[in-house]
Amino acid sequence: MLQGLAFDEITVDDISFLYQSIEVSVVRLDKISPVISGNKWFKLRFYLEEAIRLNKKGIVTFGGAWSNHIVATAAICNSNGLKSLGIIRGEEPRQLSSSLQQAKQEKMQLAFISRSDYQNKKLPEMISMGDYYLINEGGYGELGAEGASSILDYCRNDFTHCCCAVGTGTMIAGMINRISRDQRAIGVNVLKNNTAIAEKVQSLAHKKKNNWQLINDYSFGGYAKHNPELLRFMNEFYRKTGIPSDFVYTGKLFYAVSALIKENYFAGGSKLALIHSGGLQGNKSLKPGALIF
Repeated sequence: MLQGLAFDEITVDDISFLYQSIEVSVVRLDKISPVISGNKWFKLRFYLEEAIRLNKKGIVTFGGAWSNHIVATAAICNSNGLKSLGIIRGEEPRQLSSSLQQAKQEKMQLAFISRSDYQNKKLPEMISMGDYYLINEGGYGELGAEGASSILDYCRNDFTHCCCAVGTGTMIAGMINRISRDQRAIGVNVLKNNTAIAEKVQSLAHKKKNNWQLINDYSFGGYAKHNPELLRFMNEFYRKTGIPSDFVYTGKLFYAVSALIKENYFAGGSKLALIHSGGLQGNKSLKPGALIF
């Protein structure tokens, strides 16, 4: 039996007071665990179940120095008695990021490879894949999307739009597969010039619905990029709502939705469910004092 998490802490926070005629709520997946944060458990759960069913000794997956996915995979494997190996992009630094330190505390073995090998997903020769189960970066794949679709179990069922940040496209694909034809999924792309992401999303959205859209105008320069305007917004959003965000994913999501509402993108009376996908540990890479939370 897969050892998971208790979800008693998930709440849905109403922030409609910020937006007048638009009803907005935030599904607080950031509350479920300080380690297996946000959407990570949902995307990983079925992969882990399959690995256990296949009697694998461990999990191999990919990520960068500040990867939430790496930390979550390490923690879930450790709690289920599985080995874990993280293939990390780039040369090993003198000082590991706090995320990688946390992964090591969860007994994950780290293997650093060149960026070119990482791009080609070339595994180190030491790995015997007969013993390991491979999970794509960010949990991308059909089982990841299937797990992500269960996030909607914690949403109000009367929403008109489900909005989330998009990295690999796994989470929004799960949303697309789950929502009704009267609902719409909106994804805020956090990568710059990532023209392939729509195809990746569609490949996992097996029902081939057309009631979804990617918004590409709020990457703030690209993945894990930010500027003072974004950080100011995140601080002000926290002052008004008490909801913390991260500069890689949810800060850009909340900023984009706020801007789209002001631009009348959503019809009056719309009911938006914003998925807080966690990832707050990434804020540790910012200079001290950059954020007020």
